[in-house]
Amino acid sequence: MPKRSTRKEPPARKRAEAMSGVLGDAPQGPKFVAACLADYEMLAKQSFSRPAWEYINSGSADENTMRWNIEALTRLRLRPNIMIDVSKIDTRVNLLGRELPHPILVAPTSSHLLAHPDAEIATVRGAGAAHAIMIASTLSNVSVEKILQAAIQPVWFQLYSDEDRGKTKVLIQRAEAAGCQALCITVDLPWIYARNREAHIAHEVPQLPFPNINFTGGPASTGLKTWGYRNLKWSDLDWVRGFCKLPIVLKGVLNPKDAELAVQNGAAGIVVSNHGGRGLDTVPATIDALPAIAEKIAGRIPILMDSGIRRGTDVLKALASGATAVLLGRSILYGLGVGGAEGVKHVIEILRAEFEAAMALTGRTSISAIDRSVLW
Repeated sequence: MPKRSTRKEPPARKRAEAMSGVLGDAPQGPKFVAACLADYEMLAKQSFSRPAWEYINSGSADENTMRWNIEALTRLRLRPNIMIDVSKIDTRVNLLGRELPHPILVAPTSSHLLAHPDAEIATVRGAGAAHAIMIASTLSNVSVEKILQAAIQPVWFQLYSDEDRGKTKVLIQRAEAAGCQALCITVDLPWIYARNREAHIAHEVPQLPFPNINFTGGPASTGLKTWGYRNLKWSDLDWVRGFCKLPIVLKGVLNPKDAELAVQNGAAGIVVSNHGGRGLDTVPATIDALPAIAEKIAGRIPILMDSGIRRGTDVLKALASGATAVLLGRSILYGLGVGGAEGVKHVIEILRAEFEAAMALTGRTSISAIDRSVLW
């Protein structure tokens, strides 16, 4: 973990840190070095303000799905093979025509200013340093143009479609002109379900800028409802494909029938996602939904998976179940809050190192060697 500076910050810096919820004295005693993603979560809980923590760490309703995402991955067991030369481990993966050094991407998440005063600028710099694609959210606190200016690795853009098609088209074209290399459309949130923990802190969350949609307000659900989500239909995908030159990935698929429709309607990829447990509660964990979707897709388009990834073994289990790559969400925000860009970089590097070790210890030396036989 990067060492917290003890020098006095200028007033502007203090105001920004107060807004972000990370202002405070460093813990006393020996320096604690974060060794895993759970360490970053613990440190983030200590440093975030209450509204920042509740917004970032909460799910919907009774948070069953949010809990199941982690529990379901934990229940899966691995089947190791021994006496194999694992001196070289190759984590390279091809995704949408680009070779990536590893299959870990940064998921789109809102309101990075709650975690750190440099917000998404620090996130994209940390992701770039770790050779990871960042998917920038529509609800970023920094414009897509400024995020791309700070990027050194590819960036995708996550879209919440507006009821006004004209506004949606302008936003997509802005992302395209800025240099985004894929459009990731969230399709699982036409309504916001009961976000009780958000409701409890809605009056405490600071007003934040959302420059991609020209909106300023609290990031809790009551604030976001003032900006109209479009209830997307398959015909809307046809409309977007009519003018957007980017490959389109649909995020929020849990049903194999919907996965098949995504292929039929020209999606370049899908993300098996339950919105990190922030959408409809009691839908299954993504790792439980993934195998049937992978069977239906049968390799025609890449499948990504998010929600619940905390260990390198989780990445291995996702790929063994049919995913091409995984997205990392909350843990990125924990790393951002604790260490800025360096924290983001370290979180990804920890997960990548664990993934490589898990591959070696199961006797898999390349991504192509990972299949269902890795699972017990």
